[in-house]
Amino acid sequence: MNYELKAKVDEYLEKAKDMFENLEIRDAGNLDMEKIKKEFQEMALSYYRDAKHFYEKGEYINALAALEYAEGWLDAGKVLGIFKLK
Repeated sequence: MNYELKAKVDEYLEKAKDMFENLEIRDAGNLDMEKIKKEFQEMALSYYRDAKHFYEKGEYINALAALEYAEGWLDAGKVLGIFKLK
């Protein structure tokens, strides 16, 4: 098995574990949906650009991770109804 890949997966598993253990569900309250739409779009695009950058440097594992983050932002936006994806 590729050591670099395993190390990256171990790192992400630990991060995810910490996030789930500290997750707090909050009341949506008065959310500024226009601000949220813009932020979600900016985050997805930023991770996409990062993925392209990593890919060009030959850092394929980091490129894949960044693409997964971008997709996560897009998926979350779709679930919230702020993005329509074809």
